[in-house]
Amino acid sequence: MTELVFRDDAYLQQIDSVVTGHTPEGGILIDRSVFYPTGGGQPGDNGWVEWSGGRLTIATAVKVEGGQVALVPAEPLAMPPVGTALTQRLDWGRRHRHMRMHTALHLLSVVIPLPVTGGQIGSDRGRLDFDMPDPPADLDLLDRALNALIGRDLPVTDEWITDEALMANPGLVKTMSVMPPMGQGRVRLVRIGQGADQVDLQPCGGTHVARTGEVGRVAIAKVEKKGRQNRRVTLTLGS
Repeated sequence: MTELVFRDDAYLQQIDSVVTGHTPEGGILIDRSVFYPTGGGQPGDNGWVEWSGGRLTIATAVKVEGGQVALVPAEPLAMPPVGTALTQRLDWGRRHRHMRMHTALHLLSVVIPLPVTGGQIGSDRGRLDFDMPDPPADLDLLDRALNALIGRDLPVTDEWITDEALMANPGLVKTMSVMPPMGQGRVRLVRIGQGADQVDLQPCGGTHVARTGEVGRVAIAKVEKKGRQNRRVTLTLGS
């Protein structure tokens, strides 16, 4: 099983690790990963790995069997052998924009308190799909409410609860189509705000900024009808 270092510190940009194997598709298995693997609507990180005598550009990271993470090289070049000491380096600019957008989408689910049917995170644009029969009456009002939440500079923290505790509190799950990963005995919750200032609490395995003010200004770009009761709300992220 790969240690998911980014869950303990989403701001780490490089770590040392060891190659534990290779996948048939050409991925590099490692004992610990600073790269977020594709999942939960968030793309896998990209960047570089370096070792004595070699360097590879990493296009993405993916989950593989047995709780492992594989780093996928951008080109089919010679890979480091098993046992090689490896330094992982993130494309930090792209990762940080994913962190900002992911946090913004959590806040979007606060200002639009409807069940979420899907979502996707990008470095410039992101979206949530809602079970929303009718379009929002006032997009400008939603935009102002979202940016006001961001401007409150609320802390973003996480904690772990048991699978059983989550099942006893189904209201924590906002997504209709996808359940949070369970089966390992515990589930990670992401909390925005504290005490009387708490605005959101939901299961999530992704990466987030430490405070909402770090998100910066966002804009609701459009609302599209996707099916009889489904509407897609797209956000754009400022520079």
